[in-house]
Amino acid sequence: MKVVVIGGTGLIGSKVVEKLDARGHDARPAAPQTGCNTITNEGVAEALAGAEVLIDVSNSPSFADDDVMSFFVTSTTNLVAAARAAGVRHYVALSIVGAERLPDSGYLRAKVAQEKLIADSGIPYTIVRATQFFEFSAAIAGSSVVDGEVRLSTAYYQPMASDDVATAVGRAAVGEPVNGIVETGGPEKVRMADFIGAALARTGDERKVVADPDAAYFGTRLADDSLVPGPDAVLGTTSHEEWLAGAGR
Repeated sequence: MKVVVIGGTGLIGSKVVEKLDARGHDARPAAPQTGCNTITNEGVAEALAGAEVLIDVSNSPSFADDDVMSFFVTSTTNLVAAARAAGVRHYVALSIVGAERLPDSGYLRAKVAQEKLIADSGIPYTIVRATQFFEFSAAIAGSSVVDGEVRLSTAYYQPMASDDVATAVGRAAVGEPVNGIVETGGPEKVRMADFIGAALARTGDERKVVADPDAAYFGTRLADDSLVPGPDAVLGTTSHEEWLAGAGR
């Protein structure tokens, strides 16, 4: 089966390509580096020619509200048109658990807009909503600095290894389209401030971490379970300790 992975040279995409290739599929990365630019539309039709499955794990280079909305709307609109023309039979996109519950976040609003464009496209689809990656902990901390302190929400979340995210995306791609959303998350439900505070301490980061129920998470306040997947989520198996002991260190 020919599978085209938009964002296939990035953290998740490269893992998805590797996993699908190992299962005997013809998985091809598509990204600006390979001549496929979903914003300008350059090379998109050529990349999707003959594809049975389209996987989109791309991400905006800017998280500014207007920029990220423009990226996902423009990119997805171009991909939908090209996928229709190519006769793609399954459109798989990676999104975020809780996106629809947090409209005050410009980034999450943009992900919801992306999901709607795919759902309305008429192409059979699966949206894979994942929780935050272990690899994303430093970025969350960096976005949460106020007056030199890292102010983090006390809400729960279930971070997971990027390898487990890629497994979930690959599993969706080789399965039948669900024409809806599936969720995946990490094996442990933890408080964000506790988890990231401990993660920073393990790397020798001496910044003060403040647990604050009102701390903003990319522009929005979190309720206790805003980022927690539902009971039907398929959970990854890699714990943070296992991730630290392996290649994720």
